[in-house]
Amino acid sequence: QVQLVESGGGLVQAGGSLRLSCAASGRTFWQNPMAWFRQAPGEEREFVAAISWSGGSIYDADSVKGRFTISRDNAKNTVYLQMNSLKPEDTAVYYCAASQAFTTLLTKDGRRYDYWGQGTQVTVSS
Repeated sequence: QVQLVESGGGLVQAGGSLRLSCAASGRTFWQNPMAWFRQAPGEEREFVAAISWSGGSIYDADSVKGRFTISRDNAKNTVYLQMNSLKPEDTAVYYCAASQAFTTLLTKDGRRYDYWGQGTQVTVSS
């Protein structure tokens, strides 16, 4: 059974940093795109960042430009999201996602990801 388990969320003051982790089990994803999405209360889920097996990445430029960095450790089957200069509007549940596709092409479309974690809460206080 494939599982994605996020960790690292919590409460932080504006301007602070958090590092989210997503550990995959049940299969390896070293050849597959992985991504982070988030969903704030009352809002739709939105794309944050994605990374290919080779390290190529894309971001939602408007919301996280220059502040968030996605990375992965294929040996550990884990993807990370380093979040710096956090703002209250970053408050959301953050979800990890993985694709079954063997591709370096990345997408912001959540429908293209096949596996999802349960989410980790990030709360940024002002």
